[in-house]
Amino acid sequence: MNRAVPERDAACAVAHAAAVVGDWWSLLLVRETARGRHRFDELQHELGISRKVLTERLNHLVDSGVLEKVPYQQAPVRHEYRLTAAGRALLPVLVAMQDWADRWLLGDGTLTASADEDSAEARRVLALPGTRLPRLTLPAHTGGELDPVDGRAGATVLFAYPATGRPSPLPDGWSDIPGTVGCTLENRLFRDAYGDFTAAGLAVRGVSTQRPDEQRAFAAAEDIPFPLLSDMDSRLSAALRLPTFRAGQGLRLKRAVLVLDRERAVRHVQYPVTDIPAAVETALAEARRVSA
Repeated sequence: MNRAVPERDAACAVAHAAAVVGDWWSLLLVRETARGRHRFDELQHELGISRKVLTERLNHLVDSGVLEKVPYQQAPVRHEYRLTAAGRALLPVLVAMQDWADRWLLGDGTLTASADEDSAEARRVLALPGTRLPRLTLPAHTGGELDPVDGRAGATVLFAYPATGRPSPLPDGWSDIPGTVGCTLENRLFRDAYGDFTAAGLAVRGVSTQRPDEQRAFAAAEDIPFPLLSDMDSRLSAALRLPTFRAGQGLRLKRAVLVLDRERAVRHVQYPVTDIPAAVETALAEARRVSA
C-alpha cells in the first residue's frame, strides 16, 4: 500500500512524509499506539474502522517502518503493533498538530498556557480518569530514565508545568502568556510539602519539556527532592494527549496535576490550574484518598 511520490516532489521531504502518514487513519493509528493500544481488535474498537481498511493501514505503516509487528501469542501466532524509533519520532509532530487544533480550530487562536473550563481541551483532559498510562520512561534530572509512575508508592502525583526560568532564560513575552507564571513557585510548594507526601506513602514527579540538564541545574538550586522528568520527545504528552502551547520555538506543557494509582490508571485530574497552592493541597488529599 505504499504510495508513490510524484516525480516533481521526489526531493520534497513533506511529500514523502505525507505519503506515509498523510491520511486520517494512519495518523490516528499512530495516536492510538502511542496511547498504549497495540492489538488489532482494540484498535478497531477504538477507531470504529473496518477490518479491511485497518489491515491496509497497518500493513502500510509496517512497510513504511513506522510500526513493527511483535508476537504476543503462539499457536496461533498473533501480533501486536508497536511504534518503531521512526514512529516514536513522529510523536512531537502529532502533539504539535494537537496543539495547533486546540488553538486554531477548537479555540479562538489565543496563545495561552491555560484553558477555559468549558473548552474542548479542558473536557478532554478532565476525561482522563480511568485512562491507563502505557509503560514508558522519561529522562530524569537524576540521570537515566524513570517511569512517571512509582509502582512502590500508594499513588503518584504527576504535575506538568511549562518551564522554570532557571538556569535558562525564558522566552521574550513569557509572562504575558496566561498561565505561564508560577512554575518555580509550584516546584517549591511541592518541595515544601514533600514530607507530607512521603509520610503518606505517596510519590511526586514533576514533568516539563525542558532538557534534563536544565532540570538538574534547577533542582540543585532549589533543593528539589523528587524527580523532574523531561518530556522533550513528547512521549508522555502523546500517551495522555496532554495540552501544550508553543513559546520560544518549542512546545511547552500546560500546567496540570494528575494522580495515578499503582496500576497506572489516572484517578484524578486538576485542569486548568489557576490556584497553585490550592492545587498542591488538593493533590495531597486526592492521592491519600486513592492510596487508602
